[in-house]
Amino acid sequence: MADKKTAEKVTIGFFGGGLSLRLKSTELDNLLKALPAGGWHDIEGEEGTVRVNLGVVVYVQTDRSEHRVGFGSA
Repeated sequence: MADKKTAEKVTIGFFGGGLSLRLKSTELDNLLKALPAGGWHDIEGEEGTVRVNLGVVVYVQTDRSEHRVGFGSA
């Protein structure tokens, strides 16, 4: 997992678009925990605070997964 002080690239997807942010790992953890409850959630990113209605989020994409190059399975 990434260092808690290092910002991670995160994309929050909605129908018709997405929002790209750089978040600390702890902030991303808070976002992922809050998703099931829905409602409005403040996200503290490098660029400032963003308020998102979690009830309309379609996906959250992060760079946390291991990167692989090639077409075969490991």
